[in-house]
Amino acid sequence: MQILPDMTYETAARAGGFAHIAGVDEVGRGPLAGPVTAAAVILDPAAIPVGLNDSKKLSEKRRLVLFEQIMAVAQVSIAHASVAEIDELNILQASHLAMCRAVAGLRADYVLVDGNLLPKALNLPAQAIIGGDAKSLSIAAASIVAKTVRDRIMVDLAQQFPGYGWERNAGYPSAAHRAALLTHGVTPHHRRSFKPVHNILYQGIKPTL
Repeated sequence: MQILPDMTYETAARAGGFAHIAGVDEVGRGPLAGPVTAAAVILDPAAIPVGLNDSKKLSEKRRLVLFEQIMAVAQVSIAHASVAEIDELNILQASHLAMCRAVAGLRADYVLVDGNLLPKALNLPAQAIIGGDAKSLSIAAASIVAKTVRDRIMVDLAQQFPGYGWERNAGYPSAAHRAALLTHGVTPHHRRSFKPVHNILYQGIKPTL
């Protein structure tokens, strides 16, 4: 039997005196191209969309329906860290930067963060939850929003830079994407600090397909 996310963490935070609890999640740590995207969501306990879950466990069709529902009934903030910031800071710190930017767009007084680390710059009471997108409804909602928005960004970039399959792989290092790097070269949207891209640019080493 599948265990679905619930409001246990949010209820505990409210019992502790907090009124505006945001769930935050990011998408895009693993890709070779594109930004990392974070979303922060404050759900209305009286209007929670049915079926919220970790975005990775949802079909694209279901995810898009839930995305529209979340945007209609919840407080939502979306933010990014650019490829340049990823290369400058490293992907973990860039992910945390995107999270902090997303949280800053809401009037939250408590934050539930997916993962095992809290962003150091997060200046609010917060709790890190490993696998939080499968445990907290607020984080699950944030994961759906972040993935939907980032996927759309990569579809748009795929129109500008065809051949890499970003509309299908969202910038992740699929075999087709790696092969396209060899054929078409590195674009301005590739992360130069990531090994397969770095090897092509600076060492002349072909990535393993």
